[in-house]
Amino acid sequence: MSQLAEPLRPTPPRKLKLYFTIFLLALFLFASAYQTDSTFSELFTGLPNMTGLLVDMVPPNWAYIDNITPAMLETIRMAVVGTTIGAVLAIPIALLSASNVFQSSWIWYPVRFVLNLVRTIPELLLAATFVAIFGLGPLPGIFALGIFSVGIIAKLTYEAIESIDKGPLESMTAVGANKLQWIRCAVIPQVSAHFITYVLYTFEVNIRAAAILGLVGAGGIGLYYDRTLGFLEYDKVSTIILFTLIVVLIIDYFSGKLREKLL
Repeated sequence: MSQLAEPLRPTPPRKLKLYFTIFLLALFLFASAYQTDSTFSELFTGLPNMTGLLVDMVPPNWAYIDNITPAMLETIRMAVVGTTIGAVLAIPIALLSASNVFQSSWIWYPVRFVLNLVRTIPELLLAATFVAIFGLGPLPGIFALGIFSVGIIAKLTYEAIESIDKGPLESMTAVGANKLQWIRCAVIPQVSAHFITYVLYTFEVNIRAAAILGLVGAGGIGLYYDRTLGFLEYDKVSTIILFTLIVVLIIDYFSGKLREKLL
């Protein structure tokens, strides 16, 4: 006797939802690529110009390192000071933004709103604004990096605070601890290592960010980017890029070692 064919089973609703989501994402991706002219034909059209630029950048002008070393050291100092300012300011802001520390939405919601507003302002725009206030030099870049650091560190820290173990918090509440004791004994010990990790990560980001703030006159190695690109000295541009890469890799190595010890 021949076996009867099994009836077709309908696709589960979860799979239909998944397929529909993938289809919408793919449609959105292709629509975005089409409306921004991000096509393979445009890429191939620009390949000759890209090849010519790379040829002009090789070999790098290694003798130019002597000229840019002081500016690179200034960039590192700007990142150090800016990150420190941001880390100090981020501590109270992160505590005020955590809904499990201050349960009232009248406290944490406005602070988060201001924090999100700060994070939406690009660091180049911040630097240009401070240049208009304080003039050319590293000071506008430091202020820009400081505000930029507040946005990153405070955001990551208050999310870490909201995910801590609630047991110590409940124990401190049960023994009648005030808010400051509650924060010092139950919150800070659980997030301190994460906070330092976020500060180190932000410092690495600020090295890269500080390298381009000079394009708007905010000091650092970016001044040399502006100068060499303006005179089409691409061999010197590649030297700046490689020098910055070496500095970033060294900082990333040591900060990674420090993070391993902390965590």
